[in-house]
Amino acid sequence: MSSYLTVKDLLQRKHFENIEVVAGKEGLSRLVKWVHVVDVTKIRNLLNGNELILSTGLAWKEDKQLFLSVLEQLIESQAAGLCIEIGTYTTFLPQEIIALADQHHFPIILFKQEVPFVEITQDIHTLLINHQYQMISDLEGYSQALNKKLLTIEDHNEILQFIQQYLKIQVITIFSQNEIQFTPKVNEKEQGVLLNMIEDHAGGLASPSVASMPIQLLGDSKAELIIYSKDRAITDFDQLILDRTATALAQFLLRKHYVEEKKQAEESEWLMSWVEGEYSEESINEYLAYHIPAVKPKGAFVCLCKLDPLSQYSNVDLTYFKLYTRTIFEQQGFTLFSIEKRDSLIFVFLNKRNSTTWKQRIREGIEKLVQQDFKVGKQKSKLVLGIGKYVEDLTNINLSYQTAVETIRIQNRCGQQEMSYFYDDLHIYRLISHLNRHLDLNEIVLEYLEPVICYDQKYNGKLMETLKTYLACNGSKQETAKRLYVVRQTLYHRIEKLEKLLGSDFMNQEKRLAIEFMLHSYEFLLSSKHVKGMEQESL
Repeated sequence: MSSYLTVKDLLQRKHFENIEVVAGKEGLSRLVKWVHVVDVTKIRNLLNGNELILSTGLAWKEDKQLFLSVLEQLIESQAAGLCIEIGTYTTFLPQEIIALADQHHFPIILFKQEVPFVEITQDIHTLLINHQYQMISDLEGYSQALNKKLLTIEDHNEILQFIQQYLKIQVITIFSQNEIQFTPKVNEKEQGVLLNMIEDHAGGLASPSVASMPIQLLGDSKAELIIYSKDRAITDFDQLILDRTATALAQFLLRKHYVEEKKQAEESEWLMSWVEGEYSEESINEYLAYHIPAVKPKGAFVCLCKLDPLSQYSNVDLTYFKLYTRTIFEQQGFTLFSIEKRDSLIFVFLNKRNSTTWKQRIREGIEKLVQQDFKVGKQKSKLVLGIGKYVEDLTNINLSYQTAVETIRIQNRCGQQEMSYFYDDLHIYRLISHLNRHLDLNEIVLEYLEPVICYDQKYNGKLMETLKTYLACNGSKQETAKRLYVVRQTLYHRIEKLEKLLGSDFMNQEKRLAIEFMLHSYEFLLSSKHVKGMEQESL
């Protein structure tokens, strides 16, 4: 059974033997969804579209202007056609009526003898209802056949060919990389016509011959599936078939991405050797040329993602997490490789766009990840990311990896603060971390700040807070008092106490710089759980 019924199909039914199509013959392919008997003049709000109208002509009798008004309303309401019983109330059709109907390809059919409208509506409604049941059965059969095909196909073209052959229409697929595919193939001129029509459709000039459906993959639109028929309007059945096909295509692309992700996981050994600096420029270029020949990297960096402990996540969980991360950042102009190592995921980002914007694009990608209800498997996860130095020479990727590790280390030591994801933004904490590994930083901090620390511990004072704020305000007493929410007299008293403890020259340039550095170091040591030792030593 056809997936739709037209005016022409219904003219083959009984009671339509003695008729004449007097106007709108080019519109006999119009779809019919229902039949109405109408003998009123105001019908615009009574119709939903695609109704075949039966009338005796009582509404307008011999009034040509009233007849024109009724016809205009039918055309505007997208009715399928008008069937008029000639004789009792209407004896002829004015030429203006025929011209208007021909102009809009709106069929007008004359019954040349009296016909039972009740029997016509009963017959056609029964046919339409049976047709709906048959379409439901056909839709189920299509879905089952498509699901079976999904088990064996290796290329998405088989899905596109399946819907094209089933509906006998043109299929256009527009992928996110602006790759456009026509099924079946058409020549260049026809491509231009179709693309203009699709552009008009997307711009709001909806065409009844065009329908589209996005292909969604993990929240990202990977493609758009479009169907077009030059011979007829797109039906509800076509829309349902399109929806089933779009879902199947999304499932296939997801499976394809999953397989690719698994394959990349198998290559993690090579990648780990790369980030550890074991390969030459020639080896790296050969590897990239084989795996991503279309990508010409303009630089790269390593992003370290901590998941503690990694063992609690299944392989499926981690694969989908990597796939989701890849989807987010590919939109920002990066190609990703991933490696699993103990309790971490290591991502190598290859930049495909202008290197001056890489950090901003990474921030936008991280914002998208954070905005999601972020989970890996059933575990709700907090993003712990360390992003190493950006390198233009891919043989220096090990430097980016080492600095990414250092970023995570600093974040762990300074967990009470809002630390940047980027190694480049850690500034003074990089120096502090380096000094702490090679010197007794605790002793140096106490050398400068021990009097203030002891005073606060003994008198429950707030000199450390005052010192930090006073330095941050560049010695402005007014601004410092405002930030600390204290009156100036209280602030003056605290500053006098600081001068006694640190020396009256503590705001001189060199000494001030050293004290500021020690304040940062003190916070670094506090958050790294060295505070107890510092307190005991200072006492």
